[in-house]
Amino acid sequence: MDERDLVLAIDQGTSATKCLLVDPTGAVVRSGSAPVPIRYPRPGWVEQDADEILDSVLAAATACLEGVDRGRVRAVGFSTQRESAVVWDKRTGRPAGPVLGWQDQRAQPICDALREKGQASRVREISGLPLDPMFSAAKLRWLLDRTPDAAVGTVDSWLLFALTGSHQIESGNASRTQLFDVRAGAWSPELLDMFGIPSTALPAVTPSSGDLGVIGERGGVLAGLPITAVLGDSHAALYAHGPQIDGGVKVTYGTGSSVMRLGAVDDTGVCLTVAWNDEPAAEGNIRSSGATVAWLADFLGVSAGQIGNLAAEASSDGVFLVPAFGGLAAPWWDDTAVGLISGLTLGSTPAQVARAAVESIAHQVTDVIDAMGAVDRVLADGGASANDTLMQIQADLTGVPVRRARTANLSALGAAFLAGGFTPPISYDEFRPQPGDFSAQRTAWRAAVARARTPRDGSPA
Repeated sequence: MDERDLVLAIDQGTSATKCLLVDPTGAVVRSGSAPVPIRYPRPGWVEQDADEILDSVLAAATACLEGVDRGRVRAVGFSTQRESAVVWDKRTGRPAGPVLGWQDQRAQPICDALREKGQASRVREISGLPLDPMFSAAKLRWLLDRTPDAAVGTVDSWLLFALTGSHQIESGNASRTQLFDVRAGAWSPELLDMFGIPSTALPAVTPSSGDLGVIGERGGVLAGLPITAVLGDSHAALYAHGPQIDGGVKVTYGTGSSVMRLGAVDDTGVCLTVAWNDEPAAEGNIRSSGATVAWLADFLGVSAGQIGNLAAEASSDGVFLVPAFGGLAAPWWDDTAVGLISGLTLGSTPAQVARAAVESIAHQVTDVIDAMGAVDRVLADGGASANDTLMQIQADLTGVPVRRARTANLSALGAAFLAGGFTPPISYDEFRPQPGDFSAQRTAWRAAVARARTPRDGSPA
């Protein structure tokens, strides 16, 4: 084994940064983590601080590398939260405004104005993404309206700039901005004009792997290490599954869920994106997965674990929970949809609602998979995938095996694998579909979604 045999993976997520030191077999030698504060100054606003994000990276890396011979570390790979928008002063390099999180909805009026001009379909055609404030473009416009002449980017752009001094963005992250021509592989002048984003404010688009810069003195314990891979977090998890992704679809079950498969699809309910380098992928984003269970736990005054236990022992028995707390994302992309619980009777119990909450996650994932076309397996990862009940429901509704990764932290591992140039196999637990016809359940779910999507004036959706 080469003396410089370790790769440092830095997984910068919404609530924390995790660092893993990984060897070529995929084994985690050391780890470290640090929290990242999140602020909610107004309803629908979700903010972070760019310096606090950078500080969390340095703190997690310091903890991970404590006592490690730096000479053994040959490369650094990043996995980052996507779509969040960052702005900083070109002259000083200091943050010039808040980081607008991927969940932030304050730029909705900017999207509404473009929709009223009839430009939504053109935005979709060029970017591969539906016009929605989840993506970076409208948030970047909002920031530039308050900080003109600034540099902008996503979280990977900010970290690469802060650590190497180079203003760049990885191609997969660029494809999530809604400013990128996903087929041409470059910034779209037409989209820049629509959103009013000057090209001089944007980073250069770079591949996901290769020589992406050497970390400077601002990187502290990381100084002198080369960055050889950058991926969006969902893309990194997909990469970690290795050969298993052929013919399959990857589902990361978290606060929300990301459903991805390699290759483009025609259905407009899912997004066309870049997986890594110039590899196309289809993706559907679900806004509320684990968040649904957390909400119900708070609502009932119990723990999320208790919700899982209730769901495991109960039948929903005609109760459906549609978690459209902030509208519905893929495949509906309906920001007017409202959350609802339907099918309640005087005999309904908390256990039935708990079961309906867990089933809502699997139903939403199945909706996206249906839009993507036939698959022969579901590859599951993320925190909520630890729920055996959810995994079995998912297998039953999709009718294909669900293979749950036994290895945690796939986003970090995917970044390590790409940065290090190795692809060790990971192991799985498998859930096979049970005999039975679940079409009636799917039909009833779609009827519940239709009720959630009925506009408030009472006219049909």
